[in-house]
Amino acid sequence: MKRLADIAIERVNAPTPEVIGLLDGLNAALAGPYTEEQRHALPVDRLFQPNIRFFIARLDGEAVACGGIGFYDGFAELKRMYSKPSIRGCGIAKQLLARLELEASNAGQRLLRIETGAYQHEAIRFYERAGYRRCEAFGPYAAMPPTAIETSVFYQKRLPSLPDSMV
Repeated sequence: MKRLADIAIERVNAPTPEVIGLLDGLNAALAGPYTEEQRHALPVDRLFQPNIRFFIARLDGEAVACGGIGFYDGFAELKRMYSKPSIRGCGIAKQLLARLELEASNAGQRLLRIETGAYQHEAIRFYERAGYRRCEAFGPYAAMPPTAIETSVFYQKRLPSLPDSMV
């Protein structure tokens, strides 16, 4: 198993081939259990907008995980979290999530939300262990027809305020 010290998390500002490769892996994983209407993924070009910050995690220089955070009125939302199956369980996603939570806190957000799929059992366990609690549909999901969100699970977490010395 790799050491967590070998992990680097960096912000990316454009859809690089590495980002596209990771998102292709995520899209393939979601294509099986969900209809097109039930997949709420932002297209890659919409991930690189002023209100979204996107990150990749590298293990020995190789991009192995990704995730973003969108900033909205009153909350932030995790976007497109994914780690390659070969590195799951190593703590890389946990480090990436911690970085995204810190990013939200540093931006003054106190509520972080996520929509994930009901069949993503690993993701559900991951978010619950990280302190996320189920909530009602939020933002644009709340306005979607029931068939579009019947396989969605919504979570949120209150983020602590950071001392001024840490911001």
